[in-house]
Amino acid sequence: MHRPSFDTLDLNILRLLSGNARKPYLEIARECGVSGAAIHQRIQRMYASGVITGAESLINPEAIGYETCAYVGIFLNDPAQFKSVVETLKQIPEIIECHFTTGQYDIFIKLFARNNDHLLDILQNQIQALGVARTETLISFKQVFKRPMPIVDNSK
Repeated sequence: MHRPSFDTLDLNILRLLSGNARKPYLEIARECGVSGAAIHQRIQRMYASGVITGAESLINPEAIGYETCAYVGIFLNDPAQFKSVVETLKQIPEIIECHFTTGQYDIFIKLFARNNDHLLDILQNQIQALGVARTETLISFKQVFKRPMPIVDNSK
């Protein structure tokens, strides 16, 4: 992927948006000391080049009944299963992230379940039912912090 170069204004825009994706363009413009049209143009260019891939609303999982956060390492019987397993994992709505990793796991996922019984059901009846060799599960007691990507000037 071609890495675009960023000037100070681009970096300031990215910092402001990473802190609040819903921040109005005119507010960003005021904070950056430029016109709203300049901000709009810069942001559209960053979307078009793939630097910004979207914006999301962050929802508290517990507030909607998902009390258990788990990370699951999946070991495949056969590496050729990768694509079919991933396609099936996409169909399980509780899985919110899926990674192809180095190390001991073939696939590493993050999921939310209503409780431990629901997690067990997902593991036994959906994930292990895929015919994977085995899984290893880590339950997160509490997310200590989460932050956006650091926006730094790497040109120096």
